[in-house]
Amino acid sequence: MEIVAHGIDLVDCPRIEQMLEHHGERFINRIFTPAEQAYANANKNTTEKLAGRFAAKEAILKLMGTGWRGKIAWTDIEVTNNDLGQPNVTLSGEVKRLADELGIDHISVSITHTANFVIASAVALVQRQREST
Repeated sequence: MEIVAHGIDLVDCPRIEQMLEHHGERFINRIFTPAEQAYANANKNTTEKLAGRFAAKEAILKLMGTGWRGKIAWTDIEVTNNDLGQPNVTLSGEVKRLADELGIDHISVSITHTANFVIASAVALVQRQREST
């Protein structure tokens, strides 16, 4: 696998808290998949978990070079965790189409947070075929 792109994002947790207070379910359902919502709600630091997913989605859009625009939906990117807690990325819809067009085979994400800030880093990987000699 070869790294072909990187994206990073910083999110202010109080900003996400304000969005939750002002827009509630509309914000949550527009940005987060049911699996992401369930994960966040199963933790005592729900806002931090949602902020982490938000930052990861932003970082992924940055590595793709698109930002959030056009036919892209926030829920086209789903960030879940494996049994060890490592974030996994699943793409669908327009984001999946763009990733396929760019030849991206896998996106690796890392998320870290404090009570006030979340940072997510995303790396796009492609499988390169070795040339025969």
